Amino acid sequence: MNAQPAQPEPARPSTAGLPGRSAAEIRRDIDLQRRDLGSSVELLRGRVAELTDWRRQVREHRSQLIAGAAVAGFALGGLMMLRRRR
Repeated sequence: MNAQPAQPEPARPSTAGLPGRSAAEIRRDIDLQRRDLGSSVELLRGRVAELTDWRRQVREHRSQLIAGAAVAGFALGGLMMLRRRR
């Protein structure tokens, strides 16, 4: 089974800005906007948690981290060798 992340519902047509709206229509629009905002915040929270999970990032980018560490080690070793010669 192919699990896909939850996608937000398509935006509903809004009656915002229409003259002569009733209080009930305005409340309905506010409730719809509140729900849409709530689901957007939850999606954003999940994405932020995913991107800031350093253990997951290390697992996914292990080879790049090893290569970077090797380059940094050689560079530092070269600098130390140059200082010893002086």
